[in-house]
Amino acid sequence: MRENKALATWRSGGSTVGGWLSIGNAYTAETMASLGFDWLCVDLQHGMLSYDDLTYMLPAISTTDSVPLVRVPWNEPYEIMKALDAGAYGVIVPMVNNREEAARAVSACRYPPDGLRSFGPIRAAMYAGRGYTGEANSQIACIAMVETAEGIENLDEIASTPGLDAIYIGPADLAFALGLKPGQDDNPKHVETVDKILSACREHGIAAGIHTGSLVRTQQYLEQGFNLVTLGTDGGFLARAAATDLAAARQTAEAAREQTGY
Repeated sequence: MRENKALATWRSGGSTVGGWLSIGNAYTAETMASLGFDWLCVDLQHGMLSYDDLTYMLPAISTTDSVPLVRVPWNEPYEIMKALDAGAYGVIVPMVNNREEAARAVSACRYPPDGLRSFGPIRAAMYAGRGYTGEANSQIACIAMVETAEGIENLDEIASTPGLDAIYIGPADLAFALGLKPGQDDNPKHVETVDKILSACREHGIAAGIHTGSLVRTQQYLEQGFNLVTLGTDGGFLARAAATDLAAARQTAEAAREQTGY
């Protein structure tokens, strides 16, 4: 079976840089994959795409070495299993609140006797290669998002759930859980909670991940020791690059008008 290189890096204590796909398009997915991200996550929770889009985007990512992940809409076994059968090498499960919910996600990722995943790796076995059935349980990453007040309260029991590979932080929802507003990442309460989650992951021997939308934040969290950090989203990169070039073009146009009078 094809190795999950991102998961192997996390297990060895290393760091990876990922990208987020929110646009339902195979071309943008392939473009992002060709840039060399360690992993790419297709967002079925908040992204502007559907399961049908996923079936085009995962093959597009597969043209490269980027590891394909999917953030499923919710902690529903059938959503997790369908994403894995389509070829995802891991799932990010939103708003996990306690050990029971974490175990539910893990179980959906593992074939018996380790879990309750139903057999039917329609595309997954083709992408992964021979040995998928016997090795998938050790190669598929199950990642829980801790981003609610209940999840924070039950952090240790979630982090110690057998079979869980990582915890991923959504800073905006974490802010809501702390009585803050999205974007208040520098608030002491937010910083303290992020540190607490990172420490819990280290204590229980699992990877720690966090979502960002800027190079500065990405560098900050990599230096802090996070194992999976999102550099940004396809839509964000597009908007930022277009805005920068557009502003420069308008400045040149204005300067030309002042010189020529036209």
